[in-house]
Amino acid sequence: MPEKSSPNIDIFDLLSSSREKARTEKPDKKKQREELLAPTGVKEFFSEGSLSINKHTCAGVQCKICIKACPTNALYWKAGEVGLIEDLCVYCGACVLSCMVDDCMKVKRKRENGVVECFSKPKDVVGLQNRINARKRFERVHGVFPSWEDYCRKYGLRK
Repeated sequence: MPEKSSPNIDIFDLLSSSREKARTEKPDKKKQREELLAPTGVKEFFSEGSLSINKHTCAGVQCKICIKACPTNALYWKAGEVGLIEDLCVYCGACVLSCMVDDCMKVKRKRENGVVECFSKPKDVVGLQNRINARKRFERVHGVFPSWEDYCRKYGLRK
């Protein structure tokens, strides 16, 4: 059977040129993140953040609850410990809320308005959510009901 002549292709040249191209072109991290999160249906509320897992205090072998609680599957089980895919994490705090060990998981996140929040205990997450919800309730009530000065002015009452 006669052999077909094929052009010589240097695979190493192709790999090096693709690496060179990857170095020169900056990948759009935000776009990549949106593409990764799109199938999960989870909305991203935080502009920046980080999640750290203390491997010394983690009882992941016994529970793995944080892995089940993660809405984006950013946490996974790997050889004897809990692993993290940073690109999938939305820093929601579900892992901290479900963890049975305090200070095992630490979330640090930055809101769109620049406020930085850090927590590593379920108590801290609940307190933070309570403060946020109280602020929202106050703003809602303040928008609906008049201030006492406006009320007095409206009904002709004196101080």
